[in-house]
Amino acid sequence: MCFGKSLKGDDPSSQFSEAPRPSESKYPQSGTAKMPQQETYSPPSGPPPSRQETYAPPSGPPPSHQNEGYAPPPGPPPSHHTEDYAPPPGPPPSKGEPYHDWQTAVPDTSLLPPPPSLGNQQSRTNNATEQEAEQGEAWCQQNPMLGPTSLGYEAMQALNSGNIGVIRPRPYVGDLERLRAGIWKGKTKSKSPDSCIVSTLPLYSVQAHSPIQTRASKTSYYEVKISKHNRSEVSLALGFTAPPYPTFRLPGWHRGCLAVHGDDGSKYINDRWGGKDFTSPFKPGQTIGIGMTFTARNTNAPPAYGGAQTTATTPIDVEIFLTKDGRRDGSWNLHEEGDAVEDLPVTGLEGMHDLYAAIGTFESVDFEIVFDEREWMYHP
Repeated sequence: MCFGKSLKGDDPSSQFSEAPRPSESKYPQSGTAKMPQQETYSPPSGPPPSRQETYAPPSGPPPSHQNEGYAPPPGPPPSHHTEDYAPPPGPPPSKGEPYHDWQTAVPDTSLLPPPPSLGNQQSRTNNATEQEAEQGEAWCQQNPMLGPTSLGYEAMQALNSGNIGVIRPRPYVGDLERLRAGIWKGKTKSKSPDSCIVSTLPLYSVQAHSPIQTRASKTSYYEVKISKHNRSEVSLALGFTAPPYPTFRLPGWHRGCLAVHGDDGSKYINDRWGGKDFTSPFKPGQTIGIGMTFTARNTNAPPAYGGAQTTATTPIDVEIFLTKDGRRDGSWNLHEEGDAVEDLPVTGLEGMHDLYAAIGTFESVDFEIVFDEREWMYHP
């Protein structure tokens, strides 16, 4: 190979060897030129510039494997995590099959009402003695509940107009007088014991109001006005009872009777212990109302969302509600889910017995009972 006029520094091969080129005398001088036979040519010694003898790869593993103890994760790759994976049995669903809406098939439990509250072992304000409770139970055993009665024409007229009287209980200590038709004023003394005032006529009559017979719902309701001059603790209870009831006991403590007590705000349904938390205690100057709504129910209907859940098979659905100063302040279903051990039967309150107003008093309390709906603050 001839490099022409290139300088030594421009010849890449000059750095490999300092051997002299072959002399021109070895080439023939004849007219026909032949390529010289470079028999003595050999490649320059040593590696090419990029392969110097001092080159060596960096020590240690590559950067991504600097940890000498590195090992691949155990087990199969993520897509084959289960060794016995297999496709679902059977052919894939055809496009003609209906779409399975799992959200409709699976109930949403968040829509269900909260679980029932447990009863209190005793009231946080006032409690009767165990001996008095036993006396009340003994009285109820000796005096079973009465069946529905037939009301005459005059009684029905008085009931429809709200011209209802009350029966003064024997242990009641204080004043109880009729102000006008359907309005009664009472005031007890500080040492008045537990007592229960009962209306002379049933506010719910099976003969006249049963939704099974009338095919219409019935709401029985009345109000009690608490005097603004009453002491801060209101010793008053409002409820309903199936007769007869021991009038030396507050309503709600024994069979066939329910009530809401003003001193602690608890509801009592055949409960002689501490009742269940329901509302705030009553206050002086408030008007408190209590009512019961009876509605025929379809016992064959499946359970539904909304309202209290019940497994009762009775033909009448019963709701109890309370009002304060003309506004609803809470309600509950008579057959709502309860505690199988603590809760006693609600027999007598299911719409198969006549129900009378029951107003309980103890200690000092100043109040008015209002049966005339024209003077109610709330109109059901």
